[in-house]
Amino acid sequence: MHQQKRQPELVEGNLPVFVFPTELIFYADDQSTHKQVLTLYNPYEFALKFKVLCTTPNKYVVIDAAGAVKPQCCVDIVIRHRDVRSCHYGVIDKFRLQVSEQSQRKALGRKEVIATLLPSAKEQQKEEEEKRIKEHLTESVFFEQSCQPGQENRAVSSGPSLLTVFLGVVCIAALMLPTLGDMESLVPLYLHLSVNQKLVAAYILGLITMAILRT
Repeated sequence: MHQQKRQPELVEGNLPVFVFPTELIFYADDQSTHKQVLTLYNPYEFALKFKVLCTTPNKYVVIDAAGAVKPQCCVDIVIRHRDVRSCHYGVIDKFRLQVSEQSQRKALGRKEVIATLLPSAKEQQKEEEEKRIKEHLTESVFFEQSCQPGQENRAVSSGPSLLTVFLGVVCIAALMLPTLGDMESLVPLYLHLSVNQKLVAAYILGLITMAILRT
């Protein structure tokens, strides 16, 4: 009865395969990364057979390239890079994990994992950090000046827009207003600002200052 319930799912050949990670990155200058571990999960109620294939098997050593996974268990597959040379930097290789039921030969599901060899972990981290900084700067400058042809375009590019100056003045005025709880101030109570409101005003003023310095 149990076999009849799952048989339609197995016949389709589209059984989802759960593997982590889905990308392997090896660094030539870091020997600790020359050995990577793939974890194959079996969340099903029946055992699975697996086989690991590779597009360039001469570059890697796969320990336990074939085996079985018990129901609702997992297995670790160790992959070693044995050809760390500069000619392989940036080349993308692929591993394919095929799974099948123990009583069948046909692959019921498959999952591809890409592998890449990079020259240096430090250089990669530096590039990612520079990319994050550029993205942060792009997102922080949200005051965009519209470019128009003729004299208006030259007037806008020659200095900050009126809207930017107006917002800056408003932020400065907000920072000069008394804070909530300041009983000695002669300013009406409805003009007292909270600490959070003043922090927002200070943040916006800083962004406006950056935009003005860029013009």
